[in-house]
Amino acid sequence: MSHAYTPGLKVSDAAEFVRARSLPIPGEVLVKQGDSVEPDTVVARALLPGNVVTANFARQLGVAAADLGELLLVKPGETVKEGQPIAQSKGIFGMFKQAVNAPTTGEFESVSAVSGQAIFREAPIPVEVRAYVGGKVTSVTDTFGVDVTARGIMVQGIFGIGPEVAGPITLAGPDPAKRLEPADIKAEHKGSVLVGGSFASLATLRACIEKGVTALVVGGIDAADLKELLGFDLGVAITGNETVGLTLVVTEGFGELAMAGKTHRLLSNAVGQVASVSGATQIRAGVMRPEVLVPREIEAIEQTEVDTGFMHEGSVVRIIRDPHFGSLGKVTALPPEPAALETEAKVRILTVALADGTPVTLPRANVELVDESL
Repeated sequence: MSHAYTPGLKVSDAAEFVRARSLPIPGEVLVKQGDSVEPDTVVARALLPGNVVTANFARQLGVAAADLGELLLVKPGETVKEGQPIAQSKGIFGMFKQAVNAPTTGEFESVSAVSGQAIFREAPIPVEVRAYVGGKVTSVTDTFGVDVTARGIMVQGIFGIGPEVAGPITLAGPDPAKRLEPADIKAEHKGSVLVGGSFASLATLRACIEKGVTALVVGGIDAADLKELLGFDLGVAITGNETVGLTLVVTEGFGELAMAGKTHRLLSNAVGQVASVSGATQIRAGVMRPEVLVPREIEAIEQTEVDTGFMHEGSVVRIIRDPHFGSLGKVTALPPEPAALETEAKVRILTVALADGTPVTLPRANVELVDESL
């Protein structure tokens, strides 16, 4: 039987996930190996050096840079407040003295006897790294961070925006093919991870933000609506740092696309349980998928084709290019030899039987494996 390797989306109720939680600079790790953590547990902390602020004291006082040392009222290394006098001229006959003040609050680091430039450093900026997902600390890297491991439901999406968040799962409705309307967003959805249906319009996304929904998981959105919401076009950027007030996970793609039955079923069965959600997406090298993780007790990990990337006749795939974008189908043939397309390019192809039985032939690069059955 012919086979090939292709990436895929993980959708499983028995997955194991390990998430590295690391500081950008050396700091302090606050947990130890074997500790149980919750999504909001701070596992590591560091202090980033504060911003540097400069001021040319020699020019402001009208003196030579070499003379500044004897005019200082504060020694380098001391803490100062914004507006505090730092140096003062001798004046004329002890009168008409002129002072220069600290431009910011922080540490007075130094003043140059060559340039007359004084350097101040603002207060350090605290950086905290949280566990993100409830689980156990399985490894610790001194001064940098930890790995958190858990088992449970793992749902990967096609695309997402927004930072890492956590909240209880709520369900907008029982039909994965129904559009999510603004009226479906209720006050009780505040702080939750809301699971919608086939499509969320711009008005619906704004309703989620207005009602305080923490994260939205939905089948599809309109690319133009996303641009309007963000105020700019994402292009091929890495997402995850958007600050619109909502983390979004799109499970199927752009357009009105019913959420896959397995995805909707798994999340529906987890209503009330705390989910960790990340909208971070990268579609180039080093692929990152947006995800919904729901830790729970499971006895054995489920291994699927998505884990191996092994595609063969009978594999279920999703088409990720037009004209059948978002459609699910079953691989019926994997010809070993490259074939010529209408563009005259020669590529490796496959034949997929869509859900209605229609066969389509397309490049192998136009599909991805999915944990779904047909």
